[in-house]
Formats: sequence, C-alpha cells, structure tokens
Amino acid sequence: MATVIPTTASGRPPRRGRKGGGVNMAGKQMHGSKLTYVILSVVVLISIFPFYWTILAASTSNTEINKVPPNWLPGGNLLKNFHAALSNVDMGKALLNSLIVSGCVAAGTVMFSTLAGFAFAKLRFRFRNVLLGLTIGTMMVPYQLGIVPLFLLMTKLGWSDHLEAVIFPTLVSAFGVFFMRQYLLNALPDELVEAGRVDGASSLRIFLSVVLPIARPAMAVLGMLTFMASWNDFFWPIVVLTSDNPTVQVAIDNLGSGYVPDESIIMAGTLLGTLPVLAVFVILGRQIVGGIMQGAVKG
Repeated sequence: MATVIPTTASGRPPRRGRKGGGVNMAGKQMHGSKLTYVILSVVVLISIFPFYWTILAASTSNTEINKVPPNWLPGGNLLKNFHAALSNVDMGKALLNSLIVSGCVAAGTVMFSTLAGFAFAKLRFRFRNVLLGLTIGTMMVPYQLGIVPLFLLMTKLGWSDHLEAVIFPTLVSAFGVFFMRQYLLNALPDELVEAGRVDGASSLRIFLSVVLPIARPAMAVLGMLTFMASWNDFFWPIVVLTSDNPTVQVAIDNLGSGYVPDESIIMAGTLLGTLPVLAVFVILGRQIVGGIMQGAVKG
C-alpha cells in the first residue's frame, strides 16, 4: 500500500515542527540590521570612553593632560603614577578596607533582603502589608537626615573611625527587600512552598533548599548593585572615618587635597579603585546573564 505524503499548494511537503524532526523556524539565528550594529557600536564607544580617558590620564603627566589638542595615546608613566598614588596616601589599606566593607555589606544585604523578601512574598503573618509599607516608606526619607543621630550612635558604641561604623548601618536596605520580594513573588511558585510544607520542611529548610536556587539571579544583581554602591559611597565614610583608616573614595579625596592637585596621580588612584569593581562585575555578570537566559527559555 503506497504512502500518501501531504503537500501544500506549491506541491512541496509541509515543514514539520520540532517533534517531527524537521526544521523549526524558532531555531534560526536572528541577525540585526547594519544600522543596529552601528548604533550599538556608537553606544559602546561612548560608554568606554570615560574609562579609556582615565587610563590615558593616569599614564601621562599633569602637563600633558592639559595639552590642546590632547594626546590620544597612553603614555609611559602609568606605573610611576601608581607608585605615587600608593605612596601619597595609604591606598593599599584603603583598597583593603573598601573590599571588606563592600563585601560585608553586599553579603549581608543579599542574605537579609532575600530572607525578608521571601517572608513578605510567600509567608502569611499578621500586619504583613503594614510592615512592607513601612519598609518601603523608609526609602522616602532622605539619607542625609539620619547622619547626625547615626554618628552620635556610632560614637556611643565606640565605633568611630572603625569599619564597623560603615558596615552595620547598611547591612540591609529597603530597596533590597522590595526588590527580592517582587522577584520571588513571580519566580517562586506557591506549589513548591506547599510541597515543602507537606514533606515536613521548616521555613528555614524551604528557604535554603528551594528559595536560594531560584533567587540566585536576583541575588547576583542585588549583590552587584550593592557592592558598587558601597564601594562608591563617599558621604558617610568621610564623616565617620579619618584619613588614617580610609576607604577608597576617602583616599582619592585626600589625593586631591593639595594646593595644586596632580590630576594624573588622582586618575591613577581612581583607576586603582575602579579595577576591583570591574572584577566583581565580570564574576557576577555570568550569573546575571545565565539567570536571564534561563528565564527566557523557561516554559
């Protein structure tokens, strides 16, 4: 008995989907237009130009920076300016302090915000919405209004000019709680939490075994944003810390405190302070992109 093959109006057999082993249109690689690539190239050049100018200024002398027209090629004074920046202020200690502060603040914010976000998103308790509203309401209070009482509190605790004064007040943030709550509200199905309850798991066990793997992409985003914000924070560290125990931003400020600041040395210190942030972005960037792609192909 002959097999009848269905054909289209043009006489060709129809293309099959994924189940039939044929070619799927969804599997074709998409390409943008030439205009898209031109616009992206321009945006990339504009984005990396400040970083390139920092390298350029850090590798030349103070006189060559002010030349008109400027020299667009890096000079040979980069190592010399690095050594001057490390010698004029205790930049090594400042980098270590900033790594400790930013790492502790990022880790604490991510963990506490994920815990609170899970509670506000999936747990049922009294006054949940009221507490969430109060938490979000604290974001409306200007940060500068709390500097004086916070400084008095740090002084009474004996933490003035200590890293604890910079770490503990920022271990959790209202933005982090709201961010993780919104993410877990949609990414964490209620069925998984209920299944854990049926199996006899406690809330902490559900958090460790179910919530953390699902929340990993959002935790990476929050960790990167918190690390960068803590690393670039200048106002509170310069209030509570001194030049003997500085962070990177305080040390860079001390580099430019002379009568005639050397811009090349300041840029060298700025470049030293930028490299750890780039390293953190490279490390967490894979988690962020991986989480986005996982969510894009899910379902």
